[in-house]
Amino acid sequence: MEGLLLVITIVAKIIVIVIALLLSVAYLTLLERKVIGFMQTRIGPNRVGPLGLAQPFADVIKLLGKEIIVPTASNRYLFVFAPVISIGTALAGWAVIPFDKTTVLANINAGVLYSLAMSSLGVYGILIAGWASNSKYAMFGALRAAAQSISYEIAMGFALVGVMMAASSLNFQTIIEAQRGGIWHWYWLPLFPLFMVYWISGIAETNRAPFDVAEGETEIVAGFHVEYSGTTFALFFLAEYASMILISALIAILFLGGWLSPFEGIPLLSSLFAFVPGSAWLLAKTGFFIFCYLWIRATFPRYRYDQIMHLGWKVLIPVTIVWIFVISMAVHFNVGPWFAVR
Repeated sequence: MEGLLLVITIVAKIIVIVIALLLSVAYLTLLERKVIGFMQTRIGPNRVGPLGLAQPFADVIKLLGKEIIVPTASNRYLFVFAPVISIGTALAGWAVIPFDKTTVLANINAGVLYSLAMSSLGVYGILIAGWASNSKYAMFGALRAAAQSISYEIAMGFALVGVMMAASSLNFQTIIEAQRGGIWHWYWLPLFPLFMVYWISGIAETNRAPFDVAEGETEIVAGFHVEYSGTTFALFFLAEYASMILISALIAILFLGGWLSPFEGIPLLSSLFAFVPGSAWLLAKTGFFIFCYLWIRATFPRYRYDQIMHLGWKVLIPVTIVWIFVISMAVHFNVGPWFAVR
């Protein structure tokens, strides 16, 4: 009986997380068009529903109503399976995200490695989509995405190594607890170079502007998903935005204290904001980085492919290697409050 109750509880948590994530993705598309429209002095969607709030549902209905066209010379099974891989890995990454001190689906000790693995597996969906489409444009986009993902995955992994060394743990809850003490004790300050590397690598990992060469419309039509339509295209679309939210949440957890209040250590402000739940702080931090995603897209032009590879291999990776050495020395000699032996 206890085992059945546990299974029901886990399934209920999964359903809640998935539904919340799908709604977040839906309104993130609306937010993106509104924010970029504001920055470009445009209105954005405002016709469907009050203030355009029903626009995401209109988009979903439109996509679901479109015909799924499978190219004649394609590998039919892999063609359909590719978007399932992309969305599956994007959703699976949320299994270890702690929303509060006690609210987490799976509080595993190797949560950091699990999250890195899930974000890395997403590229397989893109590669399979490009190959199975039997289209040169799709294949070019898939190869670009694979090379870019591998390049920035290395920098992202090294940045995570620095966080794990500072916290002496691979568990997200432990990493968050290690940042207690207020905003100046969060890892964004002592690990600032790694913080910036992880943020830039996260943008590249999700193929977002200015690193969206895998979908460079002006160069290769629409990249790896040029042959997709209807529901299959919607899955790729959903996976990209779900990954954006996941990366934003990971940055908030690893470098900005996760669900911790920024006013810890300040008695007056700490008591004033004591009513705010930890999940609200995590949501606010995640929302800030999501806004930065949109801000960056509206600001920077797309990089050339050689510039992207140069940035990944000759700038970000060397920076992470040097800073890992600095962190190792700080941890070894117990320098600073952030690197105290725990």
